[in-house]
Amino acid sequence: MEGQNKSITFDGREIRLTTGLYAPQASGSVMIECGDTSLLVTATKTTKKDSDFLPLICDYEEKLYAAGRIPGGFMRREGRPPERATLISRLIDRPMRPLFPSWMRDEIQIVATCLSLDERVPADVLAVTGASIATLLGEIPFYGPMAAVRVGLIGDDFILNPSYREIEKGDLDIVVAGSPEGIVMIEAGANQLSEQDTIEAIDFGYEAVTELIKSQEDLLKDLGIKQIKPSEPDEDKTLPSYLEKNCTKPIDLVLKKFDHSKEERDLELEKIKVETQGKIESLKDDNELKVLLSENDKLLNSDFKKLTKKLMRSQIINDGKRVDGRDLDEVRKISASAGILPKRVHGSALFQRGLTQVLSTTTLGTPSDAQEMDDLNPSTEKTYLHHYNFPPFSVGETRPMRTPGRREIGHGALAERALIPVLPGKETFPYVLRVVSEVLSSNGSTSMGSVCGSTLSLLDAGVPLKALVSGTAMGLIKEGKEIRILTDIQGIEDFLGDMDFKVAGTEKGITALQMDMKITGLPVSVISDAIKKARPARLHILEKMKEAIDKPEETLSPHAPRLLSFRIDPELIGTVIGPGGRTIKGITERTNTKIDIEDGGIVTIASHDGAAAEEAQKIIEGLTRKVHEGEIFSGVVTRIIPIGAFVEILPGKEGMVHISQLSEARVERVEDVVRQGDEVTVRVREIDSRGRINLTLRGVAQNGGLSYPEPTPTPVAPLN
Repeated sequence: MEGQNKSITFDGREIRLTTGLYAPQASGSVMIECGDTSLLVTATKTTKKDSDFLPLICDYEEKLYAAGRIPGGFMRREGRPPERATLISRLIDRPMRPLFPSWMRDEIQIVATCLSLDERVPADVLAVTGASIATLLGEIPFYGPMAAVRVGLIGDDFILNPSYREIEKGDLDIVVAGSPEGIVMIEAGANQLSEQDTIEAIDFGYEAVTELIKSQEDLLKDLGIKQIKPSEPDEDKTLPSYLEKNCTKPIDLVLKKFDHSKEERDLELEKIKVETQGKIESLKDDNELKVLLSENDKLLNSDFKKLTKKLMRSQIINDGKRVDGRDLDEVRKISASAGILPKRVHGSALFQRGLTQVLSTTTLGTPSDAQEMDDLNPSTEKTYLHHYNFPPFSVGETRPMRTPGRREIGHGALAERALIPVLPGKETFPYVLRVVSEVLSSNGSTSMGSVCGSTLSLLDAGVPLKALVSGTAMGLIKEGKEIRILTDIQGIEDFLGDMDFKVAGTEKGITALQMDMKITGLPVSVISDAIKKARPARLHILEKMKEAIDKPEETLSPHAPRLLSFRIDPELIGTVIGPGGRTIKGITERTNTKIDIEDGGIVTIASHDGAAAEEAQKIIEGLTRKVHEGEIFSGVVTRIIPIGAFVEILPGKEGMVHISQLSEARVERVEDVVRQGDEVTVRVREIDSRGRINLTLRGVAQNGGLSYPEPTPTPVAPLN
């Protein structure tokens, strides 16, 4: 077996490409490598008939052997794709889909398999670029090349394709994908970054994308492969001409009824379509239109949609009015309320914008509720979970309800990313948080409605957010050189428009971006304009949200666990756990609490009783407090043995008073001086080489003694 090896030097790194060796039956394949990260990316095209859409499937496959790990669970093999793999599959799909011709009906599948992972080189952007290369090598019609890069921000400097650790340390994680025509996809999380800095990062990323596009074009030349430039096939214009002649006026009238609801508008458009079909079917049998429809019953739906799209877009371009009568920069009517469910649900809120309505709930959990991650990401657990559900009734449909699909996983991840920058640190609020966004009604931008509703829900649960986050979806209509940017798009504008650009952030700056295109690219200047126009809309929405709740509730739900968190010396973790876990088990049984200790020494105590949590904290701090010779304590005699008495000088920490140290005079029996339960004042005489504490009563006044020294507790959640 022989293949061809090529390399691309990019940002001081070498990207190695192997073609013609792996997966010979795929239409196109490439092994793309950088550092020790290796991915096999294939593109396969098969003929598909009787479809009215492009059947494109993009899959990212993670194999745990890539990181030298064996899967967990009973089966010990990879099963359902982890959430991260699903998100990377979407990351490949979103920039690839608009670059295939809209008229293509062949089945296309792109599979990126991560075979080896280097933590310094994340696999996702390599997979996206590899998808473009495999498609080009397979000579599949494609408006490429396309490439993707990640941009990070460390201090004041942008860096290309940062490592996992650099991503965690930085204030920005943005993936920019582009074609020769411009940017086709953006996915970003940011730490309240200003709009201008975000725009500069996108521009920086697209400059790097153009380098990778040029490298792909050079690769095709070197391999002697001619890129297939798609050309639209000739279509029968009979039906479109008939529809334009007979339906333009009635459709236009419906689109200009600004006071009509979505339901009324949809019913009227459907009525026009049905009446038109009836007129066509009543024509003579030899009529060309009737023959055309009998050959393809989906054709009328497709051409009717195209005409509706054309008229809606023309209305926006020429009249500056949308189908609901709004101006281009106008936000729909907003309503918001918090605390709508009983407090057995720790936090809840309802957010509505136009006909889009989202119910969000917050649950406070203990550290043991964190999600263990069984994927290739170096992070081993998640302490903030955001789940998004999109039931069929939200769009007035009926269909089976199954497990979450890719769209639901993707929207939940976007809302999660938007809120993470404003969550409190675990040392100040150590709860594991789960937010669930239930879409009750959908007419555009449910993911941004989830961000708004979830912010309110978190505040209602008492989570001390650093700032409130709102979000809006920006749209775009492009006809030739005419471009119109739309604020707060609704369903029809998303469906028939050219862009869905979601922007989330605080008053200070942006926390998340997600942009998808239906055209082959946009210049940075247009992207910049959309980001800037999103800001006043976000701030307007924030003001409406603050009317519902503007700060965290001062008390937690009585049904939420109470947590205390503090730090101990990591070297003393073993002391708290004790031999075989006996010490920590004894503390939990004594106080009826739940205790978690991290490797770094952070102790978290969970209880529904605040006093019990404080008692457990005192015991642990007593066990880990360093005792020094000469210190005086007031303690209780816990047990007596023939040679002395044990005294608890701190919660959980004992020392022994030898019989010779009970009195200045000779003592025959320990019980002659002290008995179990007596309170005595003792001095630390010495701490031996094994850490045992030896005490004395000699020379210590027994006047009631001193109370236990109380180390200053550092509770991180309010106790009720």
